Amino acid sequence: MKKTEPLIDEGLRVSLVETAFFDGDLEIPHVDAPEEIVIPKGMVPFSQREQDREHKNFVCFYENDVNFREILTNTEDYVDDLKRFPGIVTPDCSLYIDAPLVVQLIGIYLNRAVGYYLKKQGLYVIPNIRWGDERTYTTEIFREEVAFLGVDKHSIVSIGTYGQIKSAESKRIFREGLIAMLDTLEPKVVLVYGAMPVSIFGGLDGRTRFIQYPDWISSKKKK
Repeated sequence: MKKTEPLIDEGLRVSLVETAFFDGDLEIPHVDAPEEIVIPKGMVPFSQREQDREHKNFVCFYENDVNFREILTNTEDYVDDLKRFPGIVTPDCSLYIDAPLVVQLIGIYLNRAVGYYLKKQGLYVIPNIRWGDERTYTTEIFREEVAFLGVDKHSIVSIGTYGQIKSAESKRIFREGLIAMLDTLEPKVVLVYGAMPVSIFGGLDGRTRFIQYPDWISSKKKK
């Protein structure tokens, strides 16, 4: 069994982005938009992908980080496995709003690094957009909204509300970040994994085409 390497030993997986272009002052790896927009039939979390026996769903990472650690540390080993599916949504690394800014930035970097590498290997890749506190989706600290670097405008992106909007503060930050994302990236399509409460999404229908997907647990219960 292959030993999991510590992230820091390999410079946070710099080998994945040796040929990448980088965006912004922080040099976030750029994930090119797909040539055509493909709407997933459904989404299956990485740890549950074997339950999708017909391989019809996109693989996503809207689950506890520990469940997809291997895709970050040993990305190369999963290329053929993931090619069984129509595409993937890039890893949803946790950006805790009470975490140090550098920790939030690392999550954004790893999201794009893995996405860039898998796209280079021929997978259909949809960028997952996740922001942390206000410093990641405003220009309070940096000259650009770092949470949106490395992603093309006017294409398709994905976001996850599952487990992210439990408190009043998290709901406020989610809505503010969502509006900032729409302003910056102007996406044609936004996939939403989880609930779409009016308190967050109200009044934004005309900004893009939202497509909602139930979280995996809820979808299995309905079936």
